Amino acid sequence: MGYFFFKRVFDLWFSVLVIVFVLSWALPLMALLIKLDSPGPVFFFQKRMGKGGRTFVCIKMRTMVVNPQADQLPAGLEDGRITRLGKWLRSTYLDELPQFFNVLMGSMSLVGPRPYMLTDNQVFSRIVADHPMRYTIRPGITGMAQIKGLHGPFSKRDGTVVVSRHQWDIFYIRNANFLLDIDIIRRSIQLLFTQQMHA
Repeated sequence: MGYFFFKRVFDLWFSVLVIVFVLSWALPLMALLIKLDSPGPVFFFQKRMGKGGRTFVCIKMRTMVVNPQADQLPAGLEDGRITRLGKWLRSTYLDELPQFFNVLMGSMSLVGPRPYMLTDNQVFSRIVADHPMRYTIRPGITGMAQIKGLHGPFSKRDGTVVVSRHQWDIFYIRNANFLLDIDIIRRSIQLLFTQQMHA
């Protein structure tokens, strides 16, 4: 009980800092660039599976042209729906920044299993037997699978990748503690800067 209480307090504190000192100026700038790059809304709202198997609305910056398959077909490795700006936003993970509002509202945490879109959840639940276990805690902006390099699109929903992601997410659920959370956040930031240096 103590761990999850302090985890939530840290989520609130960290998300407020990011919203006040980063999103307050970054979101208007990204919104302007998105509007100049392609027609459509600035934000993309998508239903995803959260704690307890309940759905919630995940907030992202729009990175695709407006299309009817956005909620059914996940982005591919070379997806023509992704805009020019969207490719950059995805490669820098800036499209995920609005999810700090999800953290603030309590539907997500800073660290936890990444939430899947509903169609992916149906597919992956047929691949992994104990798939529902990932929903015993809040989903996260980052997690064990992400720092192990298991993030982003993959071809044909590779079952091996799905299983590997799941194994690392379950490892986190079974071993979650505050020091592990801090280490995952640190390594996620480090990985982000390393990727940009080699881009």
